[in-house]
Amino acid sequence: MKWPMTALGLLITAAAASAALTPLPPGPPSNPTTPEKVALGRALFFDPILSRDRSVSCASCHDPARAFTVPQAVSPGVGGRLGRRNASTLVNVGDRQALTWAGASPNLEVQAMIPLQDHAELDMTPELLRERLQADPAYAAQFRAAFGEAPSVQNLVRALAAFQRTLISRDSPFDRYRAGDASALNEAQVRGLDLFFDRAECFHCHTGRDFTDGLAHNNAMRVFNPDIGLAERTEQEGDVGRFITPTLRNVALTGPYLHDGSRATLRDLLETYNDGGEPNPNADPLIHPLGLTDAELDDLEAFLHALTDESVARNPAFRPERP
Repeated sequence: MKWPMTALGLLITAAAASAALTPLPPGPPSNPTTPEKVALGRALFFDPILSRDRSVSCASCHDPARAFTVPQAVSPGVGGRLGRRNASTLVNVGDRQALTWAGASPNLEVQAMIPLQDHAELDMTPELLRERLQADPAYAAQFRAAFGEAPSVQNLVRALAAFQRTLISRDSPFDRYRAGDASALNEAQVRGLDLFFDRAECFHCHTGRDFTDGLAHNNAMRVFNPDIGLAERTEQEGDVGRFITPTLRNVALTGPYLHDGSRATLRDLLETYNDGGEPNPNADPLIHPLGLTDAELDDLEAFLHALTDESVARNPAFRPERP
């Protein structure tokens, strides 16, 4: 196996770190995780009470059965309005340092306010959120149990963040293989693993225990980018079309792919990368034709399927019903 030592070292470190994960991640000092906050956040996540017309919930775009994504290019929100970007998976989201496709949020507490107020998503105001939750006796009791006070928007986003930090996925065949179970991957998946860390060059951007560098890249999927990505924040021409590298955990479940959902299948995505993408002035220099054969693409796709953690869909703690 010709794995670059930097990438291999990161994965070995990740395997040790994942073994030390606790069932209840601590959270930041400003929002330490408690069972009461998680229970409240879980109830809110699946409740359409958070949308203006009570038609959609957080789970409408982040379904546990699909690793907290949905199979649409962009998801419908209130009144059937469509958002701009593909819904990202929430597995291991508590580890992210830059949230949203353009890295617009530094933490989950800030991130939660974006879909809540977005006209194309939940379309709520802080005043209406507070009014609804305070009028609901069950939520009033849960907020007091979790925070010792009446419902507020500040504590609403804290509860949602606490629940999302529990959405941990670390039990894929790849994880078992890295832990020493040689039978966890089949021969095609092992060949794909070698390609991933060698000639396919995926490891440059998809690194670490969650297979993402957390940085923004222009991956040359379009000649012209109508969605300018990171440049929304930086107003720099060189950032047009740059988006945060997504995790590859559970990637076989999270299609369609890219920020706009423009690649329907993993094979579509792999073939585009193999061809070297489209000519784009901001294309990352790492993007170039790879020259992989169809058989090698088969193996690479097989390895990506080995990043699926089937326990996510089965975990009762990730469902609306109580475990």
